[in-house]
Amino acid sequence: MPFTPVLRAEWIKIRTLRSLLGVLLAVVLVTAAFSALAGLDDSDSASDPLFSALFGVSFGQIAAIAFGAQAVSAEFRGGALRVSLTAVPDRLRWFAAKALAVAVPALAAGLAAGGAGLAVGSAVLGNRWSGVTWGEGLRGVVGCGGYLALMALLAAGLTAVLRSGVATLSILIPFLLIVSFVIGGMSGGAADYLPDRAGQVVLHETWDGALGPWTGLAVTAAWTAAALCAGAWSVRRRDA
Repeated sequence: MPFTPVLRAEWIKIRTLRSLLGVLLAVVLVTAAFSALAGLDDSDSASDPLFSALFGVSFGQIAAIAFGAQAVSAEFRGGALRVSLTAVPDRLRWFAAKALAVAVPALAAGLAAGGAGLAVGSAVLGNRWSGVTWGEGLRGVVGCGGYLALMALLAAGLTAVLRSGVATLSILIPFLLIVSFVIGGMSGGAADYLPDRAGQVVLHETWDGALGPWTGLAVTAAWTAAALCAGAWSVRRRDA
């Protein structure tokens, strides 16, 4: 079967599941809400107004990884994967279509979240936002979209390996909210290469360390590519 109808079928699966659409909406709403709250903190917003305006991404990414995990884990319930692979015997083609069907709406939601977070956050910051240039704001929004899409794909690849959305979330959520900060405080520069810390450099007006905005996203993309390769290997080698 050609790739286009496979992709269309996977997109239909995603847009007809209300839970997945709800999670995408949560990406935008959570990002905007926490960006507004961060803007109310005078001490935090004074140091890096761009990151304060986009601070909600730190929480919106939880919804993004939930989207990627749920989109793939649905295939491992009720024999759905066997049906999918009966229709598309080429497992790698099917997994590529699934990944693209996850990436596109996640990117769209990420861009919307970045735009909403920037609009709300900059409004709350008021005069403290005046030093941020138009180009820096645009970079933050585009980077937000790319970062959240990569995190959704990272979760999708890991879910294909673990065959469980719950297991994926049980690993990634504590890692993003707790472990990454602990490691960052203890390991120095090595923590800059963790997927979340590297990718979020693009959300800062200024940054320290070896990674810049786009090289940081490239590091996150490398983590995501590794997860997707592992997921593709698992789908190809293991029984449905």
